Amino acid sequence: FVQWAFEDVGIDLDWRGTGIDEKGFDRASGKCLVEVDPRYFRPTEVDLLLGDPSKARQKLGWRHETSVRDLAREMVQADLEVMRTETVAKDA
Repeated sequence: FVQWAFEDVGIDLDWRGTGIDEKGFDRASGKCLVEVDPRYFRPTEVDLLLGDPSKARQKLGWRHETSVRDLAREMVQADLEVMRTETVAKDA
């Protein structure tokens, strides 16, 4: 997900390390842009979470219309728009 988000803003990440020591560096600048912050771990963190939409499909007739990849892109674009709006308001 993080990889996709950075790709959407034109940043190529180079991943180094493993597990909680893994970090994402901007290939162009060498700057560390992504790293794990243990303060945000959930007390009962699990390694893998899987959703099952079958109940929603059976009971509600719901089907997803957005892929996870497209969702990442939409979230990045929404955050960029918020940043633009806040910058314009701040500069006004």
